[in-house]
Amino acid sequence: MFDMLNRWYKRRFSDPHAVSLFAMLFFGFLIIYFMGHLIAPLLVAIVLAYLLEWPIIQMARLGIPRTLSVVLVIAVFVSLMLVAVFVLIPTIWNQVSNLINDIPGMYSQLQHLINTLPEKYPELADLAIVEPMMDNIKNQALHFGESVVKGSLASLVSIATLAVYLILVPLLIFFLLKDKGEMLKTASNIMPRNRKLVTKVWLEMNEQISNYIRGKVLEILIVGGVSYIAFAILDLRYSVLLAVAVGFSVLIPYIGAAAVTIPVAIVGIFQWGFTPPFYWLLVVYGIIQTLDGNVLVPVLFSEAVNLHPVAIIVAVLVFGGMWGFWGVFFAIPLATLVKAVWHALPSGEIEDEPSQTAS
Repeated sequence: MFDMLNRWYKRRFSDPHAVSLFAMLFFGFLIIYFMGHLIAPLLVAIVLAYLLEWPIIQMARLGIPRTLSVVLVIAVFVSLMLVAVFVLIPTIWNQVSNLINDIPGMYSQLQHLINTLPEKYPELADLAIVEPMMDNIKNQALHFGESVVKGSLASLVSIATLAVYLILVPLLIFFLLKDKGEMLKTASNIMPRNRKLVTKVWLEMNEQISNYIRGKVLEILIVGGVSYIAFAILDLRYSVLLAVAVGFSVLIPYIGAAAVTIPVAIVGIFQWGFTPPFYWLLVVYGIIQTLDGNVLVPVLFSEAVNLHPVAIIVAVLVFGGMWGFWGVFFAIPLATLVKAVWHALPSGEIEDEPSQTAS
């Protein structure tokens, strides 16, 4: 057993370039895992810099100086963020408040519906089972209300954090985009000399991450926007809140679409009951999810490395458990990074063994 592990180690890590790659990944992991909360504004700025690099490159091709391009792109981006903060977020907050106020009425409707089940379907519903279930639902609703109150108090701290982000992040984005070349040159100077594999993986992952961030943001906007239009046409309550939830559900492959279906269906049931508008809602929502998975995702992520669905779900669970939201967001690129590193490591037998035997 020990000999087998020793041979495997020599095959994979005898190359100093492989050791350098492993060391950089290891220290990068430690920095993000233990200091991620301290450098969170920098990580957010890096993600947004990847997103904004594409329009800057397009403007540079038109002959516009990079510094001017950076200023124009950041000005447009900050303007859009201010519109979202002062228009979209108040609307979402208002609909969240309305939903909380409507929860008692929803609970009464649910209680009436369940109480009538034994009369309509005596062979399927037992009152002795229904009553404990209703008590459990009531307790869960009360617990949810307490959580909302605590979250409202904690939101004061979140608002202060948001204010800091609104100042720091645009500044960081500006300098990351403006001085990109100098920063990469400095990073190259402090890297180890044996970095052939590091450079190979970096070139592959840099393009992958850029395409992924740009594609994922476009997917969120398209799916969320189309969902809002559909919900508004159907006159569904809390249409903005549910559309935002549907848009952000694409961050979690497979699991997100299934999870967000529950609130959409629940709101539809309490608004219309089991009537034709509710079934139209399910049909339209199903069409949106189908087009997203079979048309939009292949178009936006055509250059992404193919990963098995099981590998994607495992990556979401593992990296999401380690790094929360950002772990979920970058689950696919991180899984792709693991695959790229594995393929980049030397796989053949060490080359100096034949020469030793020949001597």
